[in-house]
Amino acid sequence: MSENKIIENFYKILESKGYKGKIVSAKCIPDLQKSIKILHEQKLLDSNFYDEYKDYFEFQPETKFGEIKSLFILTVPQPQYKVIFHWNKKEVPLIIPPTYLHSRAVIDNVEAFLTEILKPAGYSVEFALVPQKTLAVRVGLAEYGRNNITYVPGMGSFHRPSTFYSDFPYDQENWQELRMMDLCKECSVCVRKCPTGAIPKDRFLLRVERCLTFHNEHPADMPFPDWIDPSWHNCLVGCMYCQKVCPANKKVINWIEPGPVFSEEETKLLVNGTIVENLPEETRIKVEEHDLTNYLYVYPRNLGVILDREQ
Repeated sequence: MSENKIIENFYKILESKGYKGKIVSAKCIPDLQKSIKILHEQKLLDSNFYDEYKDYFEFQPETKFGEIKSLFILTVPQPQYKVIFHWNKKEVPLIIPPTYLHSRAVIDNVEAFLTEILKPAGYSVEFALVPQKTLAVRVGLAEYGRNNITYVPGMGSFHRPSTFYSDFPYDQENWQELRMMDLCKECSVCVRKCPTGAIPKDRFLLRVERCLTFHNEHPADMPFPDWIDPSWHNCLVGCMYCQKVCPANKKVINWIEPGPVFSEEETKLLVNGTIVENLPEETRIKVEEHDLTNYLYVYPRNLGVILDREQ
């Protein structure tokens, strides 16, 4: 199959699956690395945040197949999930925002899709751990909202981007400046609704050290800062304040899929930090089937604060 036919086939199947994507030359990699480095050198990224995600920001492109010639950037629609906990004889429903669950399944599905297209022609793909949001905006696949979350037409912020290195030859870079959605220029509803003041008016870059999402992705033995009001917590992990009010999410904001339902006894086990291996089989199956295992370490802290309000 010719290179042009592969490209044509890629976009045709992409559309049929409801995905969106781009192909860019690997020549853009140094520019991506440089853009993150500049923000760090200008001290615009919180030092604790940067250190925590240092391997992600200072990525080194390496693959098993050898020379990287292109990057395939795809994004897949993803919903919110509702998890119900029983506590004090009441139901406590909590949302998990898009992008938290089923990440491995999304990556595996996309990789299988790309392999099906490229492998018969002798090309390889391999998942790339890179700054996904920045890259998606740079190649024109997404746009930033004022809240620094990426938005894609038809998907809003309800999508998961993933990138793959390939030895498929491709010369077009299609590199763009980082830009904010036109919709944001006359809108500041997310600024007003963010309870922590993480979305500033005096600069575009989020003040991540004030972002509730950053703080509730930490383990149970790390206490929340004193300035965080317990009433601000609104999700099992992450936060939906800015996404819920964003006009760009008007068509997708009610997309909520059902997650597991935990009994009061199961809820107690999760609040107490019981590791997945020690959960009763029925509870463990719920946790694993709904891909909750990766964030099990944050539930004692996050869930505990929310349940305390239900006393």
